[in-house]
Amino acid sequence: MNFREFLKNSIVCLDGGMGTLLQAKGLMPGEYPEKWNVSHPEAITGIHRAYFDAGSNVVATNTFGANSLKFSLEELEKIIPAAVENALEAKRTSESNGEKFVALDIGPTGRLIKPLGDLDFEAAVEAFAATVRIGAACGVDLVIVETMNDCLETKAALLAVKENSDLPVIVTNAYGADGKLMTGATPSAMVAMLEGMGADALGANCSLGPDKLRGVALELVSRASVPVVLKPNAGLPRSENGRTVFDIAPADFADEVADLVEKGVRVVGGCCGTTPEYIRELSRRIKSLAPVPVTDRDLTVVSSYTHAVTFGSSPVLIGERINPTGKKRFKQALVENDMDYILNEGASQEEKGVHVLDVNVGLPGIDEKAMLTSAVFELQTVTDLPLQIDTANFDAMEAALRIYNGKAMVNSVNGKEESMSAVFPLVKKYGGLVVALTLDESGIPSTAEGRFAIAKKILATAEKYGIAKKDIIFDTLAMTVSADSSAAGVTLSAMKMIGERLGCKTSLGVSNVSFGLPNRDAVNATFFALALENGMSAAIMNPYSPDMMRTYYTFRALKGMDENCAEYISVADSFVSAPVQKTASESPAEEFSSGLQRAVVKGMKDRAAELTGELLSHRAPLDIVNGEIIPALDRVGAGFENKTVYLPQLLMAAEAAKAAFERIKAAMSASASGKGKIVIATVKGDIHDIGKNIVKLLLENYGFDVTDLGRDVPPEAVIAAAEKTGAKLVGLSALMTTTVPAMEETIKLLHEKLPGVLVVVGGAVLTEDYAAQIGADKYARDAMETVRYAESIFG
Repeated sequence: MNFREFLKNSIVCLDGGMGTLLQAKGLMPGEYPEKWNVSHPEAITGIHRAYFDAGSNVVATNTFGANSLKFSLEELEKIIPAAVENALEAKRTSESNGEKFVALDIGPTGRLIKPLGDLDFEAAVEAFAATVRIGAACGVDLVIVETMNDCLETKAALLAVKENSDLPVIVTNAYGADGKLMTGATPSAMVAMLEGMGADALGANCSLGPDKLRGVALELVSRASVPVVLKPNAGLPRSENGRTVFDIAPADFADEVADLVEKGVRVVGGCCGTTPEYIRELSRRIKSLAPVPVTDRDLTVVSSYTHAVTFGSSPVLIGERINPTGKKRFKQALVENDMDYILNEGASQEEKGVHVLDVNVGLPGIDEKAMLTSAVFELQTVTDLPLQIDTANFDAMEAALRIYNGKAMVNSVNGKEESMSAVFPLVKKYGGLVVALTLDESGIPSTAEGRFAIAKKILATAEKYGIAKKDIIFDTLAMTVSADSSAAGVTLSAMKMIGERLGCKTSLGVSNVSFGLPNRDAVNATFFALALENGMSAAIMNPYSPDMMRTYYTFRALKGMDENCAEYISVADSFVSAPVQKTASESPAEEFSSGLQRAVVKGMKDRAAELTGELLSHRAPLDIVNGEIIPALDRVGAGFENKTVYLPQLLMAAEAAKAAFERIKAAMSASASGKGKIVIATVKGDIHDIGKNIVKLLLENYGFDVTDLGRDVPPEAVIAAAEKTGAKLVGLSALMTTTVPAMEETIKLLHEKLPGVLVVVGGAVLTEDYAAQIGADKYARDAMETVRYAESIFG
């Protein structure tokens, strides 16, 4: 039986942790676990065999960190085949009679992908691809991509698997206590992207125990149309006699996980702190349970890197303003490559309340492929709204879809064979909700029945490509009523037929109906209301139009979509005699005291630098720092601490502040830094420096002088740097349980050699109690808490 067949009708039991077991067998602090595949094959095989014997159907190879960013290709060609052979040997020699499979295990690179970090997206894809190519050739049954805490890196890994093998793939992410990834993605957002790209199963692993991941698991089950995976930790870690131990016993762990199996989870196992005993208890508990059938949730959804937008329960607004049609200033921005203008349009429409942004940069004479990919990349640095990639250029469409962080809308496909054969393979590969125009080689039918017939043809063709109707949203084409008085009626009738007879969602470019007429806003708003009453799911519209927004909010209130009319009441005053806004303003709906503060908060670094330069002509540099930049950073920081702002927005704001600071520093005789000196490092043996880099960026923006020692730093180097710089504070980071002993050793040495120096620690495997047990002076949950602690020390 192959794994896909087994997955279809079974509850699958995975294995448990590897790191803590290797520590028990002698893995030294800072030693790479992957190298044990070659140097200690019997130990690795013994652990795998113990899991098989305990009831695991799948064991994952000891290759969590085996990628080309950590090892050379020559090293990987020794490590990965040895790892696979160790697991296969365990499979051959196990006493278990159950189904047994070997999975190639892939963990994160430990680096953030641009724009949040310095790693190119394609470099990440290739790093994972090298591992997949070697592992697939060695005879594994499936691939497990796990412990991913960033949506875009997850996409890079899944793409690498899909492009370099035909193996089944399970993808799990590491969710925090707030139920989101480090970079802000909800479970619903990850389901949308991973299902769209064809993951065979998806879920959560690491970070927390099963009780703390319960909410995440239930959300995954409620949204996923593929099997859901859960691999929790054995609770929270602590240090005991120099060893890392966890606080949930095997029986309690098994009870918690088994209860979630009864709720619909289909693939289970353990992560940090779990051992064969945990898996034995879990296997025993789930043995008598019947698998809950996996059903199609039939959700029409798009996502960004933070959240999903679902079509159907309430109208979805798609901002139309990033489009050169009829917009002289926008055309000029495209010709001049004025990305700030485009970003300002995106940020302004978000502030006006749209849910999705249409992105169309098609203009004769420009490189549309380059411009579209640049616009999509840059827009995702200033807004977390899902994007609609709007182009008739198929090369540009693929390039933008490839780097898009989430599941995009794709505008568009139509009933022409040429269009469907080009667009549907892209949607199948990258995922997406595709807008289908009801036209074909014969043009646009003049009747509702004709457009309905094209919709049926598009659905039938999409099915051949493996694309479900939930991933198609039909546009029945609003035509101008000034040329044909029956045009609006035909559009609405076709839309209603598609919704009622085919069960599909619909969308319209509303403003097309009023071309050639005076007072177009009044016509558009009335047509918008008619379309909503006829079941329209989404509208591409102008959010700067008070008439359009008034129609949207009143419709929701009248249809019972706005409890107590709260949203309508909150915006009603803004509609009174409000003029139509033609373009984005510097300070729309959201309140900012200055354009510079808005630029920093929105992460618009070029605009922040430009505005700083203007302010320097009449304001003192430190006045700008203290009166504009720091308040903007504090605003974003407070949002991050209150979980209303997420890591990408925090980092982009920090980058914008950094750009502003560079202009400030150029105007001053001395650096603006000087609050205090801090040394930071990722401890020996750990090559994951995402958290450390975030801390560095924020500390520098708040005026601290930071010495960054990088990754895999031995204790002696930390002491030497702290002594040389005279730093009063040292920050240490660790991601893996196997490297916490190195952190403890570094703290101990620091306190011995430099007793006046304080140590702040952070990392996914740490808790406040655990940090105290290993001697740290402060545990920081996130980068902003580190900043606050530093401020408390230096005053």
